[in-house]
Amino acid sequence: MCQYSCVDGFTTDWHLVHLGSRAVGGSGLVMVEATAVEARGRISPADSGIWKDEHIGPLTRIAAFLREHGAVPAIQLAHAGRKASVQRPWDGGAAIREADGGWRTVAPSALPFRPDDPLPRELSKSEIQSIVTAFRMGAERAVQAGFQVVEIHSAHGYLIHEFLSPLSNHRTDEYGGEFSNRCRFAAEVIQAVRQVWPAHLPVFLRISASDWVDGGWTIDDSVKLAALAGRHGVDLVDCSSGGLALQQKIPMVPGYQVPFAERIRRDTGLPTGAVGLITTASQADEIVRAGKADLILMARESLRDPYFPLRAAKALGVEPVPPVQYGRAWM
Repeated sequence: MCQYSCVDGFTTDWHLVHLGSRAVGGSGLVMVEATAVEARGRISPADSGIWKDEHIGPLTRIAAFLREHGAVPAIQLAHAGRKASVQRPWDGGAAIREADGGWRTVAPSALPFRPDDPLPRELSKSEIQSIVTAFRMGAERAVQAGFQVVEIHSAHGYLIHEFLSPLSNHRTDEYGGEFSNRCRFAAEVIQAVRQVWPAHLPVFLRISASDWVDGGWTIDDSVKLAALAGRHGVDLVDCSSGGLALQQKIPMVPGYQVPFAERIRRDTGLPTGAVGLITTASQADEIVRAGKADLILMARESLRDPYFPLRAAKALGVEPVPPVQYGRAWM
């Protein structure tokens, strides 16, 4: 979950405490928020970054603390594409124009996310390759910082998703048109990351399994993408949805995205992660036990309760293992 609390991409003590408390609370894996591989790829000016070597130091401190307290340190590599250069949510989330300190956004096609947003600039083929390189270099820095899982953020209407969906990709070259062309950028990013990421460590791919819009990206497309991603070295698909189009119609009920994880897992044999309105121990346990997904990734519930994993253990009849400093509270 983006914290919108960085300056020039640098994570701070807020991130150390925020992420560290989830490790202390028993989470098996703790993931740093969407972290931009180039400055113009930030959602807001306050997003975290990994586009320069100076970002490695603060991230190293976070990864080390997570490992020390029993969690696997993970990080999302991201580029916001046309959804970049906006205010923080609590400041309204509106687009920041260049004259007001924002920047020109880029996209596969010159189509804005919202009708009144500044027009993004269509990326040239050489610029696409430079962003592929930026993802590779971001992965290299993540290795240096000590992370053990990297997730390529290809969901929620950000740049890779913009290439995938026919709603946002109107290109006529080899990066647009038919399905394989729209997947080309995603495949190149995956390959570039996998080339530098240690072979024994996992690569996750976060996708929006459906645009929830007629004529948009579908679960059938996601199954094909997952199979392609698996051949290029992705180890798990993190199955979210939506975020690309304002006209999306999403049925917001508990576990509404779990069927995506179940379908991709069944049809491709690739491990999947389930997300979305999963809020109780019994609900999460049933999803994994029934083979609908291989792990549960929790966001808002983790914000509400950093100690959810310890409480879940107790609820499911497993002895919780809190930090020794907190042992008296769990007797």
